[in-house]
Amino acid sequence: MKWESGNFSRVSLHPLPLFASRRGRAIIARRTTPVFHRSGGFTLLEVLMAIVLLALLLAGAYSGIQTSVRAMHAGERLIERIDRLRTVQEFLRHQLSRILPLPYEQNTNGAYVFEGDRSSMRFVAPMPGYLSRGGPYVQTLALLPGNGGLRLVFSGAMLNGYDVNEEKTAERDPVVLIDHIRDGAFAYRKLDDQGQLAPWSDSWDDASVTPLMIEIQLVMQNGERIDWPTLDVPLMLDAGAARAQPTIIPRLLPGLGAGNQPNGASK
Repeated sequence: MKWESGNFSRVSLHPLPLFASRRGRAIIARRTTPVFHRSGGFTLLEVLMAIVLLALLLAGAYSGIQTSVRAMHAGERLIERIDRLRTVQEFLRHQLSRILPLPYEQNTNGAYVFEGDRSSMRFVAPMPGYLSRGGPYVQTLALLPGNGGLRLVFSGAMLNGYDVNEEKTAERDPVVLIDHIRDGAFAYRKLDDQGQLAPWSDSWDDASVTPLMIEIQLVMQNGERIDWPTLDVPLMLDAGAARAQPTIIPRLLPGLGAGNQPNGASK
């Protein structure tokens, strides 16, 4: 039943007439049955896939962060090693260039001023002010075996009261200047009898004089990623290495005074 009033229309809500057919009532019922639409959520499979993708992204980000941290630490260690190497070279250059021709031992063979071979050397030199208690020190450099290769070790004791036979204990424990050395050698240079520079030698035979120059060569381990520049140090006081040449004094001939000279000699 339907009636209209002005612009409004209204459908009768009375039950279907009894005379309506069964098919007609079914059609009308389907039209009036409310339809439930699908909600906007996610299925369990979609949630699991999202969690797996998020886990993969987090794993990649964590791996990248770890790689960056390791690279940063490796760079810091390399910088520290380079700074240490530079500091060691400056210290050695300072000490070796100031070697003094002072004997630290005397026996029947003479005075010992400098001893050196391929792997060690001993000499007298002043210590830096912050390490010294005054006066020169007997100092020793040696290549000694250690963990990961050879080590360059430095030690020193005051010259005053030094006794080699008693093996005087150093005022401080030996200091490892640099380690992880694969190979190394000390070399020494002097003047020959003609006053010319002699070739480098890995042994020093005359302990009563100091060399003219000292060379330190080190080869670092492969994993260190740093190279040791060859260190050549000339001594500031090289009077011991430069042996005095004999002076020839002409002998006066008989009958010739200080004012007389042989024929052909110029005044």
